Amino acid sequence: MPGRNATATRTTAAAEGDVTVLLIGMRINHFWAVHHWLPVFLAMPRMLRELAKDPERGLLNHVLLTASPRTYYVVQYWESKEKLYEYAHSPDMFHHRAWAIINRKERKGRVRGHVGLWHEAYVVPEGSYESIYADMPAFGLAAAHGQVPLERRGKRARDRFAYRSDKAAGGRAEKRVAAPGKALDGV
Repeated sequence: MPGRNATATRTTAAAEGDVTVLLIGMRINHFWAVHHWLPVFLAMPRMLRELAKDPERGLLNHVLLTASPRTYYVVQYWESKEKLYEYAHSPDMFHHRAWAIINRKERKGRVRGHVGLWHEAYVVPEGSYESIYADMPAFGLAAAHGQVPLERRGKRARDRFAYRSDKAAGGRAEKRVAAPGKALDGV
């Protein structure tokens, strides 16, 4: 029996068009320098709460992860790279204030070496991503864009990669129909 909110089936993300993903994190370089890394550690939950209160900013979903006892990061799914940039540069949002503080500390030589910061941003075109979730609640890309039964996009990864939405195909999405009793090629 699947866990709470899990589906007893296989699904895929209902994403259509380009997908914008931000990986952002920190690394504690010196555990003893708590006064340097703790404010950084606490800043991300504050930004995520701020974004949750204002969905128009464009954050669709996020997943908090750890890579080690000293490395923490967040996978974020955004409506678009434009919405991501707009948030990052908006003077009325906490991110802008946090970076101003970090930049001031760096200029004074008070941050270097204690805590590492990083991010990677990707805009993934349709046809360059696919997903599968087996007996899972909505997670990651599916939590950001919704989920559909696997069969709608193809049982095999290559079929899901080949899927094109009406939006991407300019209204000409590939609709594959199998004759009764016959499977689609490659399924």
